Amino acid sequence: MPAETVGGGSMLIMLLVMVAVMYFMIWRPESKRKKQAEEMRSSLKKGDQITTIGGIMGRIVHVTDETIVIETSDDRVRMELAKWSVSTNNTARSDDKKDKKAEKTEEPAQIEDGKE
Repeated sequence: MPAETVGGGSMLIMLLVMVAVMYFMIWRPESKRKKQAEEMRSSLKKGDQITTIGGIMGRIVHVTDETIVIETSDDRVRMELAKWSVSTNNTARSDDKKDKKAEKTEEPAQIEDGKE
């Protein structure tokens, strides 16, 4: 009888370990991604360049709580879309790239100053 109790306890521990692994490998990263996407969508503003989940690219001209209006071309074609349909904010990405480029161009100047 005692051998069965030890075996049952180890099965319970294995089950708990598997649940913990599933949480840290799947559920937690997914919830982080959802939170980041929601923050990105709530921070959309007029003038941002966006891409929708359907691949439509445009510039935001009007923002409400649930929808956005974008212009998709120079012909001023406007479309009203739900905020949940926004996949990426290209303006934020281009700002990040500019910041990284600025950091890279500043580093050599600092190194040269140190050599002199």
